[in-house]
Order: sequence, then structure tokens, then C-alpha cells
Amino acid sequence: MTDFGSALAAAFSLVIHLDRDLGEIVLLSLRVSVIAVFVAALIGLPIGAAVALFRFPGRTVVAVILNALMGLPPVVVGLIVYLLLSRAGPFGVLGLLFTPTAMVIAQILLVTPIIAALTRQVIEDLWVEYEEQLRSLGAKPRRALATLLWDGRFSLLTAVLAGFGRASAEVGAVMIVGGNIDHVTRVMTTAIALEVSKGDLALALGLGIILVVLSIAVNGAAFVLKGTAERGQAR
Repeated sequence: MTDFGSALAAAFSLVIHLDRDLGEIVLLSLRVSVIAVFVAALIGLPIGAAVALFRFPGRTVVAVILNALMGLPPVVVGLIVYLLLSRAGPFGVLGLLFTPTAMVIAQILLVTPIIAALTRQVIEDLWVEYEEQLRSLGAKPRRALATLLWDGRFSLLTAVLAGFGRASAEVGAVMIVGGNIDHVTRVMTTAIALEVSKGDLALALGLGIILVVLSIAVNGAAFVLKGTAERGQAR
């Protein structure tokens, strides 16, 4: 109990005094996750909206695949990206393996289906609600897309935040493609796993505290945005 107490006190000290190693790990984690989620949103939002509004052969299959990919195991994504970026892989010549870029790619593959699937549901619900009114104004699905995206902006931001939560807490894929290299590809989740195995509980707890605070902040923002969206629809 004493060891845990001293480790926890040391962890808070690292956080309060902005330990350089801890800060470097946190900043890299945020940089990788923010870039990955931004790119995933650029891909996932239009895909989800298109599946929701447009009728095309295989639409149901695409929707099912998007939902299934939301639970894609991170280690499988990590393995796929590793094989693609390894020296024997098709993109090995780029030399991206064990770099932050490789971790961004892995997180994009993990987060895009989440954003796309949630976007599809949001836009589909809005289309069901406003279809008759929009068609009466002469707005077909393609013309109604911008209107629905704007009307559902708070719910869509919640979907993006859900993707960020997944990215920031991910460990398996980034461990495989990043290699957990000190000062290069070590992020919060991989650093926690390493420090626990080494017995350095202070740094692991410090990173854990920041990760929990970040998770609470993301979920709090999602809750506020959801409430804002519900109040907007009630008016």
C-alpha cells in the first residue's frame, strides 16, 4: 500500500511539474490521434452521408460492413499495416514502418468506420424526419446533403469525438506499427504498458491519469454536444 501511495504521489508530481518525458509522450499521442481523426473525418463523413442518402446496389451490404468494421480488432489492423509497410510489402520503399506516420495510418483505418457508421445513422434519421419537407421544396438527396450535414453537426461532432476516444486509447495497432521507440513512436498507451512491465509505476500512473482525464473530457464534450443537438431538434 505504501509503494502504491508513493508511486501515486510521484505520478501527480510528474503531471503537476510537467515532466519532460511525460510531456513528450502526451504531445506525440495527441498529434498522432488528432491527425488520424481529422483525416478519418474527411473520409468517413462523406462516406456515411452517401450511404445514408443514395440508393445503389449493395447499399445494405456496405452499411453492414461499416457497422462490422466498428469492432475491427486493432491488432489485425496493426498486422495489415505492418505487412503493407514492411520491406517486403508493397509500400516498404517509403520507409514508413516504425514512424508516427505508420501509427496515423493504423488509427485512420480504425477510426474511419466508426465515424462513417455513426454518420450514416445520423443522416439517415434526419432524412427520414425531413424527407417530405425537403422534397416539397424540390430538394433531392444530393441537394439536401449539405442541409442535413449542417442540421446534424452536433451529432456528427459527437461521432468524431467517439473516433478520437478510440484513437487515443488504442494500443495494439500502434505498438505493432510504431514499435514503441523511445522519443520516436512512444505514445501514452504503449508507454503505460512498457513502464508497468519495467516496474516504473510513477510514470505509468502519471500517463494513466492524463489518459483518464482526456477520456472524461472527450465524453463530457460528447454529452454536451448530444444535449445541444437534442434541444435544437426539440425547437
